[in-house]
Amino acid sequence: MKTWSEFEAVQPIVSQMLKNSIKKGRISHAYLFQGPKGTGKKEAGLLLAKSYFCQYKEDYKPCDECRDCRRIDSGNHPDVHMIVPDGQSIKKEQIAHLQKEFTYTGLESNQKVYILQSADTMTTNAANQLLKFLEEPKRSTLAILLTENGQSILNTIRSRCQIMSFKSLNTDQLEKQLAASGMSESFRKLTASLTNDLEEAQMMAEDDWFAKGRSIVIKLIKVLLEEKDEAFLFLHQQWLPHFQDKEQNQLGLDLLLIWYRDFVSYTIEREEAIIYTDEKKKFENFSFSLSRHQATQALKQISEAKNKLKANVNPALVMEELVLQLQR
Repeated sequence: MKTWSEFEAVQPIVSQMLKNSIKKGRISHAYLFQGPKGTGKKEAGLLLAKSYFCQYKEDYKPCDECRDCRRIDSGNHPDVHMIVPDGQSIKKEQIAHLQKEFTYTGLESNQKVYILQSADTMTTNAANQLLKFLEEPKRSTLAILLTENGQSILNTIRSRCQIMSFKSLNTDQLEKQLAASGMSESFRKLTASLTNDLEEAQMMAEDDWFAKGRSIVIKLIKVLLEEKDEAFLFLHQQWLPHFQDKEQNQLGLDLLLIWYRDFVSYTIEREEAIIYTDEKKKFENFSFSLSRHQATQALKQISEAKNKLKANVNPALVMEELVLQLQR
């Protein structure tokens, strides 16, 4: 998400508010961008920084070609400072160092921007240090705080920021973003059904472990329907070595759940709802050995298995019981 058009497509309300501020020359001295992971907060901060620095912007849009724009894109602009947690938190020393940097004149202009990632991780001392900074704002300084947990930010800091609430991407928006990155239809539908986080979806699609996990899930279904005697062997030789802990087993069960849900969608002729688009031929083949009622029961059994994992039941025992149920 590197342009205002892309930003507007996924966060129309925040985009409009920021554009109006830029056009009217009323950019706030401090913003708090709050919202779930993967909703474009950091990208929006960098986009705002470009519009703030670009000398050739049209209306509110930066040119994307000048020296300032290119250096912000590359992370090398001398007057744009990105603050990230040092370990688990942002510390007082980091804010103090930032304040010291800002006492100097800008290297190329009087404008300076600082972006605090995971602002909710600031220690109490760091938050108090930042508060002093915000209480005496300079006209040429722009602060952008990013957080997934806005309520964890001190009220005294929140009151000095213009708050922008970022909404979770809906499935259609996420799929469009993933399609623009060149992801195949089957993978973008699958990842978008598992997360509304663009970055996480892209990481899944590029992860060999995830691709292998998807393959193991599909193989398990084939074994359950065509080679039932091999199901326990497959479980212990392939499933459990791959999905090794509770979290991984939850993901495996999510993939299994989606397959059975797709099969039900196929049987009631709702093909537009199918996530595993490359499995349609198999749905047709398996319709002779798997009924809609059995698939619906499987959905219930898989959901129960997920609940048992949440209750800390041993993953191997959960999966063994589930395989027995799905074989019937």
